Amino acid sequence: MKSVCIYCGSSPGNHADFARAAKAMGLALAERELTLVYGGGAVGLMGLVADACLEAGGRVTGIIPEFLAIKEVAHSGVTDMRIVSSMHERKAMMEQLSDAFIALPGGIGTMEELFEIWTWAQLGQHRKPVGLMNAAGYFDGLIEFLDRMTDTGFVGQGTRSMLHVGDTPEALLDAFAGYEPPATGVHIKLRQT
Repeated sequence: MKSVCIYCGSSPGNHADFARAAKAMGLALAERELTLVYGGGAVGLMGLVADACLEAGGRVTGIIPEFLAIKEVAHSGVTDMRIVSSMHERKAMMEQLSDAFIALPGGIGTMEELFEIWTWAQLGQHRKPVGLMNAAGYFDGLIEFLDRMTDTGFVGQGTRSMLHVGDTPEALLDAFAGYEPPATGVHIKLRQT
């Protein structure tokens, strides 16, 4: 593992633990000599994780669509900034440049990115680990709902096991180090007529 993609909010949120989690993640990536791949913004948790990684001597690759470069204020200090034409191109490049994926607290964009990359894993489009950093219990409700989806038969146990959950960067990165993806493939039960 050489690089980790971080999905997180372009807002800092309203709890100090979210900012602490973003900074801890940036520091942990730098300490392990893992390149941070992220959305390229200088604001919110995005800016905090990038700044922490850079301040600790780490490498940071930002990927941002041209239309967001102004709105989210593209980070001017990253090691490598890629300006792309669309959100689709951004997400595809993030997947290509990353060996693992972690979602920190964020909004609907963060959720969309997380669920898409996890779905790609389920479909066998990549074999890379995916995780949630549950800072201040932010994802507790989501985790409970995902477990309910599994219990009710809409998410298979193998798919559910692909999503790691940890309270610290170290817990997730350690889990990723030994990750072996389960067998993949879409399993659809057809009703007999």
